[in-house]
Amino acid sequence: MSKVKQRYQCTACGAISSKWSGQCADCGEWNTLEESLAPASTTNSATAAATNARYGGYAGGSGITNAADVTMVEQARIGTGLTELDRVLGGGLVSGSVTLLGGDPGIGKSTLLIQSLAHLSQQHRVLYITGEESLQQVTLRARRLGLPEQNLRLLAETQVEAILSHASQEKPDVMVIDSIQTMYTELLSSAPGAVAQVRESAARLVRHAKQTGTSIFLVGHVTKEGALAGPRVLEHMVDTVLYFEGDPGSRYRVIRAVKNRFGAVNELGVFAMDESGLKAVKNPSAIFLSRHPEPVSGSVIMVTREGTRPMLVEAQALVDTSHSGSPRRVSLGLEQNRLSMLLAVMHRHAGIAMFDQDVYVNVVGGVRISETAADLPVLLAALSSFRTRPLPSDLVVFGEIGLAGEVRPVANGEERLQESVKHGFKRAIVPAGNTPKKAIKGLHVDGIHRLHEALDLLD
Repeated sequence: MSKVKQRYQCTACGAISSKWSGQCADCGEWNTLEESLAPASTTNSATAAATNARYGGYAGGSGITNAADVTMVEQARIGTGLTELDRVLGGGLVSGSVTLLGGDPGIGKSTLLIQSLAHLSQQHRVLYITGEESLQQVTLRARRLGLPEQNLRLLAETQVEAILSHASQEKPDVMVIDSIQTMYTELLSSAPGAVAQVRESAARLVRHAKQTGTSIFLVGHVTKEGALAGPRVLEHMVDTVLYFEGDPGSRYRVIRAVKNRFGAVNELGVFAMDESGLKAVKNPSAIFLSRHPEPVSGSVIMVTREGTRPMLVEAQALVDTSHSGSPRRVSLGLEQNRLSMLLAVMHRHAGIAMFDQDVYVNVVGGVRISETAADLPVLLAALSSFRTRPLPSDLVVFGEIGLAGEVRPVANGEERLQESVKHGFKRAIVPAGNTPKKAIKGLHVDGIHRLHEALDLLD
């Protein structure tokens, strides 16, 4: 049987070369040639069948069909045993889904998945495939966490062809690949972790999941910038992309969905790490609120929304006289450019200038806030620190600030206010458009239209 031919394709212009070189001969770009497989010749049917199988569609049959003629089958989701993970997945695992889980080294990715598989093994067939650890190391972790081992099936393998062969015999319902960067296919000669190997290995695993209905978790490495390592097409091929985040010095971990074909994106799950593994945190607001014994300046409680969950977090600001020609604008958990814009709006429409002050803003607990409801809390925290005037400890704030100084309403305002009442807050400053039609018992709500109105309420 003739060998499968290899070629190198330029990612910039698409030119094909029979051998690798540092510079593309057609477009002149450097380091753009990537290994790929040439289509097999039709004269060799065996080789063609083996090679062209990798180009098969993931979704099953072909042909044009009317949407009205498609038969829908209701499938129950599989619970992972961790309520916060189920929340992020959209209610549990979907049969045939592929989930990519990324995170910093040591954050707890393997711990999370071994816990989930140990729970699933009580009612489903599972297979944990490790390419980074030995079977003894995986078993040691399971015993340290006190997990059931009887039905927890393990395999130490890095070759995709061998993995798929074992999976065809074992027929697991859920399978974990730890990690995709250690996998390789014998069709390519490049080393494991190379762009071509990651792409090809993931493609074959995704195809296996769709054809057999196996739910697969792929563990992915991240770069020093925090992005998933490997080609960006890896994130497009899978159904769900999860990021596991957390401060190494904190016991709390956050898992965030940035892509989910079966649920809401930007959903957030919170875990606490202890000696027995990861535990779901049912009330995240309680851990993100520091509850100072007495009011302090530069601190305000805001109500953010992560996916389907309203959550109370503390925003802190520190404003200090700048001793350099260009004052610093530093934000942790918030977009830095937005902080600069908000300070300019406060100067222009409220007459409060901080052009000679260093401004530092932080969201307590390591939470990253991407929505605009944090605008008003950030400005009030900065003003509180600037004037050394503490805000009331029973006050919550949320609202978007426009460039004209208007305070715009945000989504799910009443739900945010109801969450505030649950935690004992008595007063809220919100956009006028978010003022509830019916009074909320135990909560006084001030609805404002302009930024200066909020500042007047605090004077």
